[in-house]
Amino acid sequence: MKNLAIIAIIMLGLTSSVFGGGPWPQPKGNGYFKLSEWWTVFDQHYTDTGNIDPNVTTGIFNTAFYGEYGITNRLTTTINANLLSRNYMNNLKSQTTQEVIVPGEAINTFGDVDLGIKYGLTKQGQLPLSISLILGIPTGKTNAGSFGNLATGDGEFNQILQIDTGFGFKIGKNISAYASGYAAINNRTKEFSEEFRYGIEAGIGLLKNRVWLTSKLNVVESFKNGATAETVTSTSIFANNTEFSSIAFEANIYVTKNIGVSLGTAGAMRGEIIAAAPSYSIGVFYDMNK
Repeated sequence: MKNLAIIAIIMLGLTSSVFGGGPWPQPKGNGYFKLSEWWTVFDQHYTDTGNIDPNVTTGIFNTAFYGEYGITNRLTTTINANLLSRNYMNNLKSQTTQEVIVPGEAINTFGDVDLGIKYGLTKQGQLPLSISLILGIPTGKTNAGSFGNLATGDGEFNQILQIDTGFGFKIGKNISAYASGYAAINNRTKEFSEEFRYGIEAGIGLLKNRVWLTSKLNVVESFKNGATAETVTSTSIFANNTEFSSIAFEANIYVTKNIGVSLGTAGAMRGEIIAAAPSYSIGVFYDMNK
């Protein structure tokens, strides 16, 4: 059970807003909204030394809503809400006798919610630069199951201050593209470690911008100033002092002028105290700007 105690699903947000976000606020009265399903199933994890160890097969599935809406041309509100989260673990069996040591369990409930505001610091025509404040609301459940090792949230209220920049450009005459980057500080509570986050993103529009292909590198570096897993959420899959480098890919296809579907995947190239398995997502979005 100790292996389960140090597994984290920090990848929950890796593919949530690959197509939304960036340094561009939504125009006043316009928005971008997506309903998606995200999941990962894993039987191994990165340890606190970066090695990979096995664990009982564990999975988490999130039905999430992501939205951006322009209050003014420079001020945008954002939400990323896990409306339904399922966390499960299979039977834990003896390696020699295959006897069930711990029966499998599952929990189905509401997950955590991120609420944010983004403000465009530069005017139209200048290099886009924005600043965001994102509040992590602990609406998910912690310490569920017979051994307290099932959860749909980390139980702590965190605050992320983030700055984004980027630019759009043309490849030839007909192909649109963009590149952006961000840096952020995540202040966490309840003895969780603070984090430094940064990443870069690039996208290209094909078939008259009806198909967008995007890729994103996300990095989380822990300050290592949190309590150890033995004293905080020691039986939860949402662990402490976690860090990783991850690449995410997503395809967004407009079926109509405003409505489209998205397919995404993400995975960690290196990590500490996180799942060692890819995640996947599928969703439908509505883009008011088209």
